[in-house]
Amino acid sequence: MAIEDRDAWSARELGHARPDAAKYRDLARDLRARVEGGVEFDEYAQILYSTDGSIYRAKPAGVVFPTDTSDVQAAVEVATSHEVPILPRGTGSSLAGQTVGPGCVVLDVSRHMDDILEIRPDEKRVRIQPGVVQDDLDAALSEYGLKFAPDPASSNRATVGGGIGNNSTGAHSVRYGITDAYTETVTAVLSDGSLLQAREVVIDSPEWNDIVSKDDREADIYRTVRAVVEDNADEIEARYPDLKRRVSGYNLDRVVYENSAGERVMNLATLFVGSEGTLGVIVEAELSLVTVPEETALALYCFDDLVTAMEAVPVALEYDVSAVELMDDEVFRLAANSDGYAEYVEPIPEGTDAALLLEFDSELHDDFEAAIDATTERFIHDGAAFEVVEAYTDADQADIWKLRKAAIPLLMSLEGDAKPYPFIEDATVPPAELAAYVQKFEAVLDDHDTSAAYFAHAGSGTLHVRPILNLKSESGVEDMHSITDDVTDLVLEHHGSFSGEHGDGMARTEFNPKMYGETLWDAFKRVKTAFDPEWWMHPGNVVYRSGADDIGPDSDRGVGADMREHLRYGAKYQSIEPQTTLDFTDEGGFSHLVELCNGCGTCRQTGQEVMCPTYRASREEVQTTRGRANLLRSAISGDLRPDEIHSERFQEEVLDLCIGCKGCKSDCPTGVDMAKLKAEVKHQHHQARGIGLRERLFANIDTASKVGSMLAPLSNWATKLPGVRTAMQKALGIAPERELPPFRRETLRDWFESRGGSTVERADANARVVLFPDTYTNYSYPAAGKAAVTVLEAADVHVSIPDDTAPSGRAAYSTGMLDRAKERAQSNTDRLVGQVEDGWDIVFVEPSDAVMFQDEYCNLLDGQRVEQVAASSYGVLEYLDVFRLDESLPVDDRSLGAAGTLSYHGHCNQKGTNKDHHAVGVLRRVGYDVDPLDTTCCGMAGSFGYHDEHYALSKAIGSILFDAVDASDGDRVVAPGGSCRSQLGDREGANGIPQHPIEAVADRL
Repeated sequence: MAIEDRDAWSARELGHARPDAAKYRDLARDLRARVEGGVEFDEYAQILYSTDGSIYRAKPAGVVFPTDTSDVQAAVEVATSHEVPILPRGTGSSLAGQTVGPGCVVLDVSRHMDDILEIRPDEKRVRIQPGVVQDDLDAALSEYGLKFAPDPASSNRATVGGGIGNNSTGAHSVRYGITDAYTETVTAVLSDGSLLQAREVVIDSPEWNDIVSKDDREADIYRTVRAVVEDNADEIEARYPDLKRRVSGYNLDRVVYENSAGERVMNLATLFVGSEGTLGVIVEAELSLVTVPEETALALYCFDDLVTAMEAVPVALEYDVSAVELMDDEVFRLAANSDGYAEYVEPIPEGTDAALLLEFDSELHDDFEAAIDATTERFIHDGAAFEVVEAYTDADQADIWKLRKAAIPLLMSLEGDAKPYPFIEDATVPPAELAAYVQKFEAVLDDHDTSAAYFAHAGSGTLHVRPILNLKSESGVEDMHSITDDVTDLVLEHHGSFSGEHGDGMARTEFNPKMYGETLWDAFKRVKTAFDPEWWMHPGNVVYRSGADDIGPDSDRGVGADMREHLRYGAKYQSIEPQTTLDFTDEGGFSHLVELCNGCGTCRQTGQEVMCPTYRASREEVQTTRGRANLLRSAISGDLRPDEIHSERFQEEVLDLCIGCKGCKSDCPTGVDMAKLKAEVKHQHHQARGIGLRERLFANIDTASKVGSMLAPLSNWATKLPGVRTAMQKALGIAPERELPPFRRETLRDWFESRGGSTVERADANARVVLFPDTYTNYSYPAAGKAAVTVLEAADVHVSIPDDTAPSGRAAYSTGMLDRAKERAQSNTDRLVGQVEDGWDIVFVEPSDAVMFQDEYCNLLDGQRVEQVAASSYGVLEYLDVFRLDESLPVDDRSLGAAGTLSYHGHCNQKGTNKDHHAVGVLRRVGYDVDPLDTTCCGMAGSFGYHDEHYALSKAIGSILFDAVDASDGDRVVAPGGSCRSQLGDREGANGIPQHPIEAVADRL
């Protein structure tokens, strides 16, 4: 959806009154007068932008969403005139607290300033705005065989501007280095609103002399930086470690260098890299690029001891490898227990205490097997590894990389208040010293009676080590500070860098004087003051002042830095654990599930998987799982007023726009199940404030559908009469533009009864199933149910369709009417458990009803009976696949593509519970070539797409699906969800409602 469409939707759909925080009301007013982009200074905005992927939390003054450079200049000028500091921000996935700041005006460049301005493939250069997401940039560069070399694990949502501010890198730094090596020019807005064009300038050239001869900010910067570098040359040589990764402090060791022509140059762009927004706001950058290897291969070497794996790292570097990554057994354990990552850890053999992942690429190797054979000979036959897992296909490699990239957020899913927190987790030492460093690090942990998980970029000497602490206790906070102090000593002893990837921020700035010494610390302050004389730009990060460093009357900006301040939790944090209707035992309680959100921002990725469909369409932070979790946490911790959770705005903007897709249950690495949280909070709201007419209607849609079926076709004609849809819009809030499901006079139950039941005798059947007659299939689309019966019977399955089951309760659950959902769950469990105990299975045509039985019933009810029913419930394609019943179907030609090509859109609820892959397998085995679309929710989400106030957002989400269908080579699209097929049927140019995949299977009989 285009930016202007997103903004139009936002203005219309999120139009609740948003009073600015009183303290900043005048500032917000003046910003709105000068800035074209959005300005949000209300309480919600402050909460949403108070956290990032770190352990910190600090409320800003408010947020500005600049549309261009002039907006950034205007925002800086207005904010500084009000004596309020500035903080630029991209995705907010940073791990050291670089993108939060107390009382700052946050400039969120990710919403509008995300253009790729120019690609010059022959020069291997690209010019970008800071808000472009790295994966989007790489996708645009892929047609030229190019990419931006640094590849952080968060590349599917992290902005390139954020990567520049942080000097980011990733797994391939062994091969390519880090961001400062690829940032050629930078255009930045300084704290006085002026623009600085940072590029290579030959020292003492006419251009240089012209710059420094002036009496302005730019001239002072050039003169100061040169003097600092030249005056401190010996100290820079002594203090900056010789590492591939060093991202703390300012890049005084790299800002002056010799260019390809042998000239001595200064490039201030290098100084902006890693400056964390403390020198200026980057509004444009030119980057150099590298070619993309045509092929890669991976070898994962398994060790039974962590230190032994560390000792193998220098050996790995003797070979031409593109990456050397480490994972320990804690990562594997957590992945195995995660809904979303269990499948990726299956190839890891038992007894693996640590694993080294080596990547080889085709630019360095002609024969992958020979290259891997050579390292295997060294590691296994001559070394201490006991097994190797090889991966040559893109799919197999992607699975291993998914496991590696999920390590950070997975670790935050540990139960209880003690978590493996990031604060010293990217210290870097020379690879040859890793093993000795780790052994001494273990001693530090032992001294503090804790342990840690280990993973990361071992080939560059960077270890992500996260001590497990309870930061909700005073002792835990003090242990954190003490461990950090000890580790800085250890890093200095091993000639390392305190940060090799994640920067300084609130976590490490305090220790920069210790790492660099007083001489360079004073040099840092001189540089900061030259760029930003009054310290308006993100003060207190990278460098801070003592009370004696006076920069202006009565100013305390940037004075001091204590890593124990501004903690998201901390010793004073308290939360309320509410009494709940749903069972949150497995999640450690309602509050713990909310607090599982660590802010990593995975829910902001827009190019793959399900989460988070409303954010993909709106690009509003409040519509991410992270945003909703932030606001829920504020509600249970007292940060919001007690009744705010029942306010119109909270209900409509935070909860109602969560469409219950369940994508976060699997896609969120820590498993923040927002659909479950929403259902509980909506239920409590209903208990406190009552239930609306429309919610009652949709929660009881089975009754309405039954009446509609009895009156069909009259009921279908009635909705097309003039004025009826307008009346429905006014009375019930149903969108007049949306096609309503038709009602069929002959229901699925009627059809089944009229044919005399199952054609497969019970005594002769291979299996017996209860085919659940869900509301949509029974009353509106019996064709899919008939196809299910036909296919099941062709596989010698005896089918029964009961006439005394209740609706599944999905509609009631989705609207937060948990009492009604629980009644229906209990009724169906009581009705079906006897048949289950007699060996029957329960099969569903509609995916959301299947998942209701499989997942939500166990949250609504306790005991073995419901667990038996849940365990025996299957979607119809899932059932065929699990028991391989499709292999016995009478299909003439099973060769792939014999029946044509299908574009398959899976149901979000099934994706969220890892049940969606079954359909693709069945369709392929009966002769279809299937393109499984990597799509999010269709946007209908049951009743959501019928709501008048949600129609535009529903269509916007749907357009993402439509684009995927258009891009697919499929002859036609199939989708199991009734809502999905309705959305696809409403698509412009659609030729009716597409088939359920079970119908496509039936067509092959």
